[in-house]
Amino acid sequence: MSNFHAALFLPYTADFEKPQQSQAASPVPTIPVSDLTRKNSIGSHEDAQKGSLLRDNAPAGITLPKTPAAMLAQEDYFTPTQPSATAHFLRPNDTKTLVRSDAHVPEWGAGGMFFNQPRSRALRPADNVLEYQKNEERKQHQREQSRERARSLYQTNSGNKKSDPRWEQNYRIVPAIQGNGGLTNAVRAADNAGSTQDVIHVGLIGFPTDDIDESKKKEIYEKLEEEHDALAVYVNNKDYDGHYAHYCKTILWPVFHYVIPDHPKSKAFLDHSWKFYENVNQAFADKIVKNYKRGDTIWVHDYHLCLVPAMVREKLPDAKIGFFLHTAFPSSEVFRCLAARTQLLEGMLGANLVAFQTPEYAYHFLQTCSRILAVEAVDDGVQLENRFVNVFASPIGIDPQKLAQGRDEKEVQDWIKTLTERYQGKHVIVARDKLDSIRGVRQKLLSFEVFLKKNPEWRDKVVLIQVATSTREDPELATTVSEIVTRIDAQYSTLSHNPLVFLRQDISFHQYLALCSIADAMVITSLREGMNLSAHEFIICQDGAYSNKKHSPLILSEFTGSSSIFDGAELAVNPWHYQGIADAFKVALEMSEDEKATRYHKLRSNVLHHTGEYWVRNLTEKLNAVFEEQFRRDTMSIPRLSASNLIKDYELTSNRLFILDYEGTLANYGSVNNTVITNVDKVIDILSDILNDKRNTVYVMSGRTVEELELAFNRLPNLGLIAENGCFVREGGSDEWVQFPDEDKTQAWKKAIKDILQYYVERVEGSWVEERQCSLIFHYESATDTASRQAGECANQINDASASQRVRAIPTKDSVIIEPADYDKATAAQHILDKYPPSDRPDFLFIAGNDRDDEIVFKWASELRENSTVRCVNTVTVGERNSLASSTLPTGTTGLLGVLTKLSKVKTDHS
Repeated sequence: MSNFHAALFLPYTADFEKPQQSQAASPVPTIPVSDLTRKNSIGSHEDAQKGSLLRDNAPAGITLPKTPAAMLAQEDYFTPTQPSATAHFLRPNDTKTLVRSDAHVPEWGAGGMFFNQPRSRALRPADNVLEYQKNEERKQHQREQSRERARSLYQTNSGNKKSDPRWEQNYRIVPAIQGNGGLTNAVRAADNAGSTQDVIHVGLIGFPTDDIDESKKKEIYEKLEEEHDALAVYVNNKDYDGHYAHYCKTILWPVFHYVIPDHPKSKAFLDHSWKFYENVNQAFADKIVKNYKRGDTIWVHDYHLCLVPAMVREKLPDAKIGFFLHTAFPSSEVFRCLAARTQLLEGMLGANLVAFQTPEYAYHFLQTCSRILAVEAVDDGVQLENRFVNVFASPIGIDPQKLAQGRDEKEVQDWIKTLTERYQGKHVIVARDKLDSIRGVRQKLLSFEVFLKKNPEWRDKVVLIQVATSTREDPELATTVSEIVTRIDAQYSTLSHNPLVFLRQDISFHQYLALCSIADAMVITSLREGMNLSAHEFIICQDGAYSNKKHSPLILSEFTGSSSIFDGAELAVNPWHYQGIADAFKVALEMSEDEKATRYHKLRSNVLHHTGEYWVRNLTEKLNAVFEEQFRRDTMSIPRLSASNLIKDYELTSNRLFILDYEGTLANYGSVNNTVITNVDKVIDILSDILNDKRNTVYVMSGRTVEELELAFNRLPNLGLIAENGCFVREGGSDEWVQFPDEDKTQAWKKAIKDILQYYVERVEGSWVEERQCSLIFHYESATDTASRQAGECANQINDASASQRVRAIPTKDSVIIEPADYDKATAAQHILDKYPPSDRPDFLFIAGNDRDDEIVFKWASELRENSTVRCVNTVTVGERNSLASSTLPTGTTGLLGVLTKLSKVKTDHS
């Protein structure tokens, strides 16, 4: 059985050889580490020449950035022979020079900066939706003409075949520079540890493919599949550009990180790019379906592929599908601003398990589903009409063993020595972020400026090294950051000391590990983030094994997922509180060695527990468990109730307890306006026959009020009753009702919630509120189509306002039920069971129901069976709803009444 892992990019790509006639780029001279060790903080003429040489010989189109005040000595320390990390390799095919464990991912087709690969010529969608619709046909015609002209340049003389000689050359399959490095590392670690097996990666190949001949694409596809267990998904350049550069980057990514779409700079109105998002997701789904075999497991990763689970589910209804979101997930107030909000949620809910980095993001998802889809969301998942979807939180981690191996390399040791000498006597604070609006680089630099201003004693002793992966997404941010950097440099730099080293480029893996090893602190001020694995890598590097620095503190934004697993061992900061971050700088630098060690060991323990391998194993076990549970709940998997087996259990037992739901189970639903719901004569006759056996105890449970149940069943004084879904219980033969919710508290919360409900009644045409003694119901079955959205908002508002009062609001397809959170049919059933003396407990339990509020009783009964508390336990769901019941009766109320009739006619020795 295979484990599919579908992510936007494959961990592999193709690097084409350059044609013979092409002019190879001039090699870039290298600077030995021994030369670097001779530099000083001021620099020299030789240094300046080397820095100039590096920039003059940079690859075409690449400008090597300069640090503030032309600090060539600093620049030479960190500028490799060509820009490194996610944009470039220091050495060809050396993946260890990449720092790929977080979101430092280059743009689509950026691999061509290092690899010989095609570039995209597709035009991105227009920024104005009206302009887009008006000019689409004209632009499509222009694109076709442009492609035709381009192809004609490379027509061969044989067979009139159209091809480009650059992409007809031999190629090598190499590790990709794009993609989710944290995911790749985690899956590889799990594969090596045996936590997963037969892994098949599904994704894009990392570069535009429109200009590659179909035979060559097929050849690459087969090579990836046969040699690397990777399935390449080919999409046209237009679809990809619209999907990634437009919809994902300008709409989904900002919204998932709390950039509200009504922000003046938001492009969320550009929903015409939605069709490109659909097209790419459908291509992934089709690839998975085509290669799927029964028993395989399918994992879909991240916000680029939210629609894939539902698309696969449509073709493979019985498949085991998991979806993991690696980014943050916003609150419902933010997510509901998306035009395609319903499609995105329904797409994710195609999975059996939807997983997130933190419980907070899982809660936001549950709340959003409840509000937008008007479905019942409970702590562990979402109840859809025909199935249950589990929701889970499990943070991803790193591979400490591989990281330790990387630290053993000589180049890392050389860089540790170099940097230790360079910053001898200084306290070094390190930071590495992508320069975008989410990572909080601007906030960090402003806070550092506040720190220098408020703490003059530290100005000549501290150096903040900020590595900022450059981006073209936000030029205004880049300009603002440059102004801050220049201001700090101008005000606080001296001839012998620069408190800020700002690098507008990424650094190599070796340099990164060395920096983490010699640092006195790391600072991360992301405004929102899933998991920041740089923090985890920093912690592993701070064991003191290779440097005299150890146990250095971690300053971490409280809005990152990593903060949720460190249990306060980090120095948590609010990225918008500049003075707070400045204070954290001071605390970190002045912290005692004992406190450092205490915090560090706690941090390291968490990192070593929440590894990438553990993450894969944890998710795999959870998916397997929920898949089995959901399979048991599926009406296609639940066996039909066997009347003959039930009669055998009935005959062999002497103390029997029946708990039977009324509406939809014993009798069909009637009008909610009628006091007597339906004709109960037949039901009463059957229950009377069962009660004639003194060894039988029968309770009828309902959401109806005490008065309604008494009116319906007053002819059966020996019948027990459960009213308002477990809030009231009356034993058979008694006139006294036991009320579980406190009356005064009930009236208090009802009064407050009535005001909320009145607000929605006035806005939803045809809606009304039904008041019961311990519950309220907001009905909107005769209202307009917009009612479900209003109902979802109503339920969320009540849940947020009344959580402390132990009240819950549950949206259904035509109502919102507001009821006590501590009492239900299961608590009522347990109350009934507790009334029995321990020596005379029932040995036969039969429970029948049909709705969501009966599931809790089925679960309760299942636990009794597993614990052997009751010898014979039979639970049955009436109808075709997925359920936790052990059996089903698709024939509905008629079938149940028939079974009860058979039992009533059984004569036993105890009758």
